[in-house]
Amino acid sequence: MKKRLPGLLCLIAMAALAATLVACGGNAASTAPASSSVASAAESASASQQGENAGDPLSLWADDAPLKQQLTAFVKAATDESSPDFIPVEDRIATFDFDGTLFCETDPNYFDYTMLVYRVTEDATYKDKASDFEKSVAAKIVDQNENGTKYEELPVEHGQAVASAFAGLTVDEFYAYVHEFMKQPMPSYEGMARGGGYYLPMVQVVEYLQANDFSVYIVSGTDRLIVRGIFSDESCPIDLPLNQVIGSDETLVGSAQGDADGLDYTFTQDEKLVLGGEFTLKDLKQNKVYLIQREIAKQPVLSFGNSSGDFAMDNYALSNSKHPAAAFQLCCDDLTRENGSESKADAMREDCQKNGYVPVSMANDWKTIYGDGVTYLGAEEELAKAA
Repeated sequence: MKKRLPGLLCLIAMAALAATLVACGGNAASTAPASSSVASAAESASASQQGENAGDPLSLWADDAPLKQQLTAFVKAATDESSPDFIPVEDRIATFDFDGTLFCETDPNYFDYTMLVYRVTEDATYKDKASDFEKSVAAKIVDQNENGTKYEELPVEHGQAVASAFAGLTVDEFYAYVHEFMKQPMPSYEGMARGGGYYLPMVQVVEYLQANDFSVYIVSGTDRLIVRGIFSDESCPIDLPLNQVIGSDETLVGSAQGDADGLDYTFTQDEKLVLGGEFTLKDLKQNKVYLIQREIAKQPVLSFGNSSGDFAMDNYALSNSKHPAAAFQLCCDDLTRENGSESKADAMREDCQKNGYVPVSMANDWKTIYGDGVTYLGAEEELAKAA
């Protein structure tokens, strides 16, 4: 695991990222262009520093925020050996969704959706090689972005297109591609690059839990290697081993394996492990529960999400637990600092009430989202729509 700057201070590292393109090598390898819009990381880190200096680990949260009140009470009891609600360290498991829970989800779509569109339609070293299927998936994403068209098949088709569009790259080459795409500017924000979209109050939640000996796992619907690429970048403000990052999966094969089945092939000492081009599993809904049990082998006591795709994970934490448990769901109700949606937020609040989840209001519970140096450029338009 790479050594990083402690806590949120590593956001400052984003401002120092080199603009030099990284050559990934391989037939399909390339990198997205570097951007000058990596600014305001220092301002974001500064906002957190001020809170940390005040001695409040959740300083970016309003004092009356339900999460702040309930989580601090939960952690106090869980770490007190004299409490009937004490939880042994080995059972302090917290699972987090990624997009929309820890990181900006809609600008104008998921990070991994926008990266595929770039790969297929703009990447000069690949766009002419893109398959008709990859182009059709990219077109659906663009249509969804521009017109709100829903495609029920898109989550799986996107996974298939990512797998094929990056087939043949080594894991490190793929990470390098993700790192370069992270440097592109966030279209709807001033002062933020695509890799800088962390919700700073939620970063504090992760750090608070880690400081109290909770094991934090990411359980994301995004491709596992894309999320690991994001977390492996030096600008990432969350210090987490990559083996605690779970996501959707694709095949990995030996570079000389060809079409041979894994049971019929032995990896040799002079080849590389590369992306195999086949999509295998979308980490949403029940598949999140399956992967938690397969890879963590413990039931979480805390679950954090933002959509119905996380409800199964939440319910798993809350069902028949031998320890106290809680689930939290973000409501995207901030239209001035974030690309929010009141209708989606209202629906989420109803689901929270029905299912026993704790709702998080991005508008009311958070003192900041991305830090003082970041401005959402679509605020007037979003407020006009909501009026």
